[in-house]
Amino acid sequence: MIKWAGWIITLFGTAHTLLALTVEKAARHAGTWFSGGLWSEDLAAMSPAGSAYWLSLESFGPPLILVGLKVLWLDRRDITPPAFIAWALGAWTVVDAVVLPLTPWPLIALACALLLIGARRARKDNPVPNAATRDAGLNAS
Repeated sequence: MIKWAGWIITLFGTAHTLLALTVEKAARHAGTWFSGGLWSEDLAAMSPAGSAYWLSLESFGPPLILVGLKVLWLDRRDITPPAFIAWALGAWTVVDAVVLPLTPWPLIALACALLLIGARRARKDNPVPNAATRDAGLNAS
């Protein structure tokens, strides 16, 4: 489940970024981005180049790629990702669902659910010893 969550998050972030750059044609503004054209940009009166930048490279897509890859990296090492990743991403997804209900936010909600279920199963399979048991083991050596 954790692996599926990692792949969903990674693919969602990648798709958002690449589709913004290609289908939405944000990449056509790259010349403006890299020549300093946004340095004096007014966020209240955003230019088409500024809007394209915030839709693509400065969007949530690249961070989602990193979060998804981190989840996959942890899973490959048999490390259960902390539940706060799912809870934080889930809170962000709820805001997205309220603000923009016609977006593919259910995919991220699914990934969050898979992460939480996977973390819970991992806890059941590998319970953390309580402090008394752990300390007794340390004193025995």
